[in-house]
Amino acid sequence: MVDFDIVGLNYFEKEIQIELDFTALIIVVKSCKGRCFERTFGNCRCDVACVDLGNCCLDYQETCIEPERIWTCSKFRCGEKRLSRSLCSCSDDCKDKGDCCINHGSVCRGEKSWAEETCESINDPQCPAGFEMPPTLLFSLDGFRAEYLHTWGGLLPVISKLKTCGTYAKNMRPVYPTKTFPNHYSIVTGLYPESHGLIDNKMYDPQMNAYFALKSKEKFNPEWYKGEPIWLTAKYQGLKTGTFFWPGSDVKINGIFPDIYKMYNGSVPFEERILAVLKWLQLPKDERPHFYTLYLEEPDSSGHSYGPVSSEVIRALQRVDNMVGMLMDGLKELNLHRCLNLILISDHGMEQGSCKKYVYLSKYLGDIKNVKVIYGPAARLRPSDVPDKYYSFNYEGIAKNLSCQEPNQHFMPYLKHFLPKRLHFAKSDRIEPLTFYLDPQWQLALNPSERKYCGGGFHGSDNAFSNMQALFIGYGPGFKHGIEVDSFENIEVYNLMCDLLNLTPAPNNGTHGSLNHLLKNPVYTPKHPREFRSLVQCPFTRAPRESLDCLCDPSVSSPKKFSPVDFANCGFSDTVESDNGRRLEKSLMAPRWPSFVVKSDTLELSRYGFEYELRNRTHINQKIFLL
Repeated sequence: MVDFDIVGLNYFEKEIQIELDFTALIIVVKSCKGRCFERTFGNCRCDVACVDLGNCCLDYQETCIEPERIWTCSKFRCGEKRLSRSLCSCSDDCKDKGDCCINHGSVCRGEKSWAEETCESINDPQCPAGFEMPPTLLFSLDGFRAEYLHTWGGLLPVISKLKTCGTYAKNMRPVYPTKTFPNHYSIVTGLYPESHGLIDNKMYDPQMNAYFALKSKEKFNPEWYKGEPIWLTAKYQGLKTGTFFWPGSDVKINGIFPDIYKMYNGSVPFEERILAVLKWLQLPKDERPHFYTLYLEEPDSSGHSYGPVSSEVIRALQRVDNMVGMLMDGLKELNLHRCLNLILISDHGMEQGSCKKYVYLSKYLGDIKNVKVIYGPAARLRPSDVPDKYYSFNYEGIAKNLSCQEPNQHFMPYLKHFLPKRLHFAKSDRIEPLTFYLDPQWQLALNPSERKYCGGGFHGSDNAFSNMQALFIGYGPGFKHGIEVDSFENIEVYNLMCDLLNLTPAPNNGTHGSLNHLLKNPVYTPKHPREFRSLVQCPFTRAPRESLDCLCDPSVSSPKKFSPVDFANCGFSDTVESDNGRRLEKSLMAPRWPSFVVKSDTLELSRYGFEYELRNRTHINQKIFLL
């Protein structure tokens, strides 16, 4: 017997042993390449029975089993024998059959992936035959904090290329509260949560006497969903839509579903979602959607579990970058990478949670049995007995008892109509009358047993906080090439998508035309009201030299002269003049209250809608009505 190698039989680095005697040539193959699930016997087997018998070839799992659960080609898989149970094929004829894995071209045919190619300016849509207009895809990466791309962009080649080659906003401002359902639905309706009805992921409606939660059947009740999502706008104007997950897309809003939609199921692999949309793009013209959505739960899921600054989040970011790369390579295979308009977006950011940065109302309230608190950084309070006491409950009394209870207090109670107007969080019965505004990184619960996201990450805070900012990238023939724009609110995206699809938007809270600077060829030009009078030259007037009795030196001013009560430890700053003063709240960057010298025994100021009795003043017994 003699062992030797024959050139060409060493198949993809798998050993082929040749045993030669002088009477016969016997080839003993130790690889499953081309033999998967065949009942051939020999030195090793490649059928399902080999596992029990313990005589599988060494590459049985890699060659025969893994193709059933992976969506990509490897050098080893290139040229494989077609397997009926593979998720995609790496065989030589897969391009003709139309079932190649997305990366077949770059791995097996030596072509460049989309990310490896240089940026190109797409001046006009370059679409295959049968596409009368560029389709639009809205792709959400849940919880992708804007800062992630600033910090980890070097590890995210695909998203970084989209940023460089497309239209990129350093930050996109979410709506308040910075939660998943409110923001996703604001993106597709152009409405603030107080207008579209989804004011939180969990909420109570006193008119319906019903509770909404993401894991309840009530989520599918269309009564919760107001406004007109873009898939309805498109359908009303003759376009087709396909949604592979989006909050509200699996609900029969106004009696209508998208033309193609999927009931939400978080266990569906990311790759399956992307391949489904790519297949929808290959449907016959009369069946093919014009507008698409895609949704991935990462990096939000990893951010909640491990916090935003963690190796697990970095791995999640790399995973979603691979998924975006899979999409772009798939579009390239279909010759749609210069045709489709892609909006890559997120709903909110992520903050690091801490058990030490939790406020518990049980510390301040005596009897807590009659109240229910919706925990978090945008907490709300209602009575336990609803709907009977929902409107008659003493919210003002609780707010009074919780105001400035200790130095450097990290939360502020608000009757909702006194929240800063920029939050747009008041005009809905689903928003409890008493809400809580919290400092960055802080959360609130009724007691420790009701807290959540204590050690991982959380979101929901003020939409002006830096760690709550979201991602926005636009790429395709409709967008400008290689520009960075100022931040904007996500309610503007609805009008933007309508312009890309040549749709007339439904009434919304956005300003139509405000994102024209993102588009190559804006289709809508705002019409401004004409001037009532022609412009005239204003006469020049020299500024007065008098001091106007303004005391600019804090050392000579006396804040206590005008302060109705000492709020020295509540995060305020003072502006004092000769006969009046103003107190500014630093966290809100807004006036808290003004005060004036008065000669009566009563000073009235509005703050929370309830009365304070201040009986310990040295000069007068003042009664004030605070905002």
